Amino acid sequence: MASLPVHEYEKNGAEIYRRSFATIRAQADLSRFSPEESQVAVRMIHACGMVDLVDDIAFSPGAVLRARAALRGGAPILCDVQMVASGVSRRRLPADNEVVCTLSDPGVADLALEMGNTRTAASVELWRDRLDGAVIAIGNAPTALFHLLELLRDIDIRPAAVLGIPVGFIGAAESKQALVDNDLGLNYIVVHGRRGGSAITCGALNAIASEEE
Repeated sequence: MASLPVHEYEKNGAEIYRRSFATIRAQADLSRFSPEESQVAVRMIHACGMVDLVDDIAFSPGAVLRARAALRGGAPILCDVQMVASGVSRRRLPADNEVVCTLSDPGVADLALEMGNTRTAASVELWRDRLDGAVIAIGNAPTALFHLLELLRDIDIRPAAVLGIPVGFIGAAESKQALVDNDLGLNYIVVHGRRGGSAITCGALNAIASEEE
């Protein structure tokens, strides 16, 4: 019986991370970012394996520092889908922060019908009493991001930062551009265009939560 081929590969987890981040820093042009933005961008690139993502990442001035300060102060993280909520590394959270996803709330389906919108957009309505100073993470649904912007236009409270990184072909690019163009004073992190998703959003969140690579 022929023996199976032996594959040589790195088995040390810490070394895999170290070499991965070093590769990203060598291949991605991070020069337009501040040190804290670079750390977040590296994690986002690592989450998807696409170095050219760097060209589409955008931060409002000070967004990373404001989001980090909010988490250190105990702010909740409000997520559009459970995949984002599940991807948050709890050990990296600086204040045992609450991670909230209201999509499975029993009233969401009826509210969506009443609103004439998606369930993810309807679930944003349930954030009203948690929005003030929160860190928002939208990694899936453009409708959630659009509705968040509509909601914030009607109220005086503001989140600390909005990670608007939904993925898709319908509305994703447009919703992110609407966030960038907002006149509400919102701090934001986006990935322009169609790319985005839960993994990239969680990469950004986890990098904000802790400076440890």
